[in-house]
Amino acid sequence: MLVFFIALAVPTGILIYQAYSQLKWEAFYQHRVMAEELVKRIDQQISQLVETENKRAFTEYTFLNISGDAQINFLQRSPLASHPIHSPIPGVLGYFQIDHLGNFSTPLLPHPVPAVTILRQDYGLNDQDFTLRKQTQQEIHRLLTDNQLLVDSSLDEGLSSALSDSEQLMPDRSREDDPGRRQVVSSSDTDSYELDALTPQSGFDKLQGKTDQPFSSQDKLSQSLGRVKDLKLENRYRAKLAEAEKNTPEISEQKQRKAKRVLRKEQNVLPVQAPQAILADESAMNITGGQKEEAQSTPVSIFESEVDAFKLAILGSGHFVLYRNSWRDGQRYIQGLLVETEVFIDTLLGQHFLQTALAETSQLSIAYQGNVLKVHSKGNAERYLSSAQDLQGSLLLQRHLSAPLDDIELLFSVNSLPAGPGAVVINWLSVVLLLILSGGLFLIYRLGLRQMTLAQQQQNFVSAVSHELKTPLTSIRMYGEMLRDGLAPEDRKKAYYDFIHEESERLSRLIDKVLQLARMNRNELQVELLPCSLTQLMDTLQSKISSQVEHAGFELDISCDSKIDPQLSQQTVLIDLDSFIQIMINLVDNAIKFSTAGEKGKIDVHCKAVGAGRIQFSVRDYGPGIEKNQMRKIFQLFYRSENELTRDTTGTGIGLALTQQLVQAMNGEIDVVNCDPGVEFRIVFPLA
Repeated sequence: MLVFFIALAVPTGILIYQAYSQLKWEAFYQHRVMAEELVKRIDQQISQLVETENKRAFTEYTFLNISGDAQINFLQRSPLASHPIHSPIPGVLGYFQIDHLGNFSTPLLPHPVPAVTILRQDYGLNDQDFTLRKQTQQEIHRLLTDNQLLVDSSLDEGLSSALSDSEQLMPDRSREDDPGRRQVVSSSDTDSYELDALTPQSGFDKLQGKTDQPFSSQDKLSQSLGRVKDLKLENRYRAKLAEAEKNTPEISEQKQRKAKRVLRKEQNVLPVQAPQAILADESAMNITGGQKEEAQSTPVSIFESEVDAFKLAILGSGHFVLYRNSWRDGQRYIQGLLVETEVFIDTLLGQHFLQTALAETSQLSIAYQGNVLKVHSKGNAERYLSSAQDLQGSLLLQRHLSAPLDDIELLFSVNSLPAGPGAVVINWLSVVLLLILSGGLFLIYRLGLRQMTLAQQQQNFVSAVSHELKTPLTSIRMYGEMLRDGLAPEDRKKAYYDFIHEESERLSRLIDKVLQLARMNRNELQVELLPCSLTQLMDTLQSKISSQVEHAGFELDISCDSKIDPQLSQQTVLIDLDSFIQIMINLVDNAIKFSTAGEKGKIDVHCKAVGAGRIQFSVRDYGPGIEKNQMRKIFQLFYRSENELTRDTTGTGIGLALTQQLVQAMNGEIDVVNCDPGVEFRIVFPLA
């Protein structure tokens, strides 16, 4: 039966496991599609923001621009000159420009920085505004210097010395042949331009690995949680994903590639005259955020510039720098902006992720060039980890963003996937099948055990019946032959005849029990319930069992409470009289057999009222009693507490079982309790 159970359970378990695995895979793939859609939306939004920055003109990185027709000389501030800084890219600290000589400037202030109050006012800057802009400029300068992108030099604080050098405002054409610098000539094939590692702009070249020496601050990011290769992420469904994505062209299109550098040429106009030339006359213009008063013409420079696409890098301080190469008159300029990494990631990546259902079951890890920067999960905008090795789960999706953010990698991982509504059905089906298999095995086991027990009992019954039949038949035959042959003395003949009669009755009782057992097995055991008075019952009972008890050498004590309570003697009981007498004879016969070696050769039969409308009959002996673990077993068919080969008592093991069946057929109850000494059987019937 165990082998049969295993033969059913193993294939069923494999089938359920495969079904559950398929549901898990479907849920995994659905979440993967959701992750891909999220990456696509994020990538499109970031690409639009970067494209907006790409479209900015070369002149927007200066404080003053010429708007409209160059001959009109309409001066206005650059869109990047507003303060506080307003940028569609979240987390922008400020914009900057570095010329071919390494001179640093920002659109927040004119270059060089004015220090005279009257000049600040004429530029439309009050003291407070100027101070705030100056602080922002100094912070940008400090970050570039600390990250080795700018040669450390003090910012110009005095206006007099700065204004005396007109070269700082005029295009520097006198230094074009400077031997410390190599000229960069723009062309359509700009991927192979030659750079000097010692130029003031060489720090930006090292960001992209265009020099022999790596940028040292990239070796170890201050905000890195570890390396992506250290993540304990399983690729559980790698084979299925490869099969599912093999014929999907969209997947191959999603592979990020470096964008080709395409130079954009544009015509530009910038004022070139120094501020003192503008302010020399009382009719000088007053610039107040784009408004102007009629003034004398301002000299302008019209030139053609070439602008490259933006590139992204991360600094050792943890800030993003988005920058581009621009050329003016063959001279290279670096224009760009600094971005707070945490604000950028939380706003453009984290918030989008946390607003989706994907965040309920997975977590998003953001990495740059293999360094994990941040982890987002539901409930916590940021999950703080000691190292990348703390990240565990199954890898859902790993994608790079489009250029110039192609070094940023998004990793979606799941610790537990909901298998969906189908899993509930499979779980219940598994429970039902397990219960059916276990219940079936248990029932088959009980049935087999019962059949083996029944076979053993039947074997014992055959042995017992053979013994019970053989003994009286042998005695009858022996005494019959003695009487037939005249060998019995005259004074012993009556005793022999009595013995033959008793053995015959014993055989009759045995045959009656066997016949009743046969009827009980065929469910043909029927009783006829008739009202019978208590007095009649006790009189009939005494006449039936007195000779049996006296012949066995026992003393019979039969009593009833009706003698004490006259009303009780008038009560009637609905019973089958013959069945009742057989029950009492079986109990008395059982008491005689098991109390032969008892302390007292006595049998007590008693009746009394118990509760309202109930009468109890009891049969007690004074033998050794019954062990507690056998009190319920003695009513089982063919059960005997003694071994059939070594037992000392007679019997077939059907008397008490038949007694219980007859009692229940007459709506009664039977019980057995140990006394000191002996045992007492109690039968309770309802009164009519």
